[in-house]
Amino acid sequence: MSNEIRTIKTSEDVDAIIRIPPSKSYTNRALIAASLADGVSTIRNHSKSDDSLLLISALKDFGLSIIEYENHLEVTGTNGIFPAPSKEINVGNAGTAMRFLATFATLAAGKTVLTGDEQMNKRPINDLIDALKSNGVKCISNNGYPPIQIYGGNFSGGRINLDASISSQFLSSLLLSAPYAKRQVIIHINGYISSIPYIDMTLHTMRSFGAIVESIDMKTFTVSNQDRYIGHEFIIESDASSATYFLGAAAITKGKIIIENISAESLQGDIRFLKVLSEMGCAVTTHDDSIEIHGSELHGIDIDMNEMPDCVPTLAVVAGFAKGSTAIRNISHLRFKETDRIAALEKELTKIGVKTESSKDDLFIHPQKLHSAVINTYNDHRIAMSFAIAGLKLEGLKIENPGCVKKSFPTFWDEFIKLESKE
Repeated sequence: MSNEIRTIKTSEDVDAIIRIPPSKSYTNRALIAASLADGVSTIRNHSKSDDSLLLISALKDFGLSIIEYENHLEVTGTNGIFPAPSKEINVGNAGTAMRFLATFATLAAGKTVLTGDEQMNKRPINDLIDALKSNGVKCISNNGYPPIQIYGGNFSGGRINLDASISSQFLSSLLLSAPYAKRQVIIHINGYISSIPYIDMTLHTMRSFGAIVESIDMKTFTVSNQDRYIGHEFIIESDASSATYFLGAAAITKGKIIIENISAESLQGDIRFLKVLSEMGCAVTTHDDSIEIHGSELHGIDIDMNEMPDCVPTLAVVAGFAKGSTAIRNISHLRFKETDRIAALEKELTKIGVKTESSKDDLFIHPQKLHSAVINTYNDHRIAMSFAIAGLKLEGLKIENPGCVKKSFPTFWDEFIKLESKE
């Protein structure tokens, strides 16, 4: 973790055009499908985030041929036949890599060991491990946490029961590798799925590569093992989650932001953050390939954010600048992210003068007189980027370890400079 600190420059007149990076969520899903496919795939406009680079490195350890060009990846698929890696794979703090590779490794001949950094190894994976074990896979975890050992070659298919309330990535992991099980896979969800829009992205990716998957009310998923992936070209959308920080910046400064290369029609759930800010008082205009937002007087709202968990830090910061309280509900799964984001938000919001309350599932924001502070980012990219926007209004606000944004948005500070005062 870096000892670097970045002081944000306040701005009285935010008016900028922003380009956001490609979606790491789509990139990582496409990488798994392309790696399993029959033939060569071209993944265009791929993410160069730390998370995607870690997944590429891990797939190469499985023997994959992935050639990296400036604007695309060329992936030679395995048709589902590949060896286990000869060494332990460390995915750092990349949650999608850890979860997606857990099921991917069940197809590899031999033992795979997956580990991560200190924080990754505190993130629960037991529900996915239990689902794999019930399907005949031998796997060992550290009391429900990484590191994990997967003994491949025995993803039998058939009925699988899964609890996906902590992370939708558990379901995406099973779905992405399911076309290569020994039998048709039928996944039954126990309870509810957190972050459902990410499952829409998984299904979209699978179908584009040729898989046949059916869903009944997002409760039962049936995946054919006869219709497998075929290599093809896949173009990655820009990342809606990365747009939210700049939308939030316009909201709190009463400024104007245009975000290029993204459509309001995106399947990404976080594009709905536009509607959230509109309900708080912002004016939103959508175009075919861009979105425009004008900030205004903000007021608090009461909203369920279960399907937009990555937007919660931004919303929490924006709510600190609104008139009236905000209730952010149904977000218990945020306690199992790169850090316990509910606890982190409470602590850092309190530092800048916001009164907060929380329960297991909800976070309440009560705006007070605000002031600057030094923000601990917990090596969490979303904490760093969301609190950066507060610095546009609070003179002298400092962000610790600003480099952690590389996890999802390597060019964040290059774009953020466009918002800060030029003086």
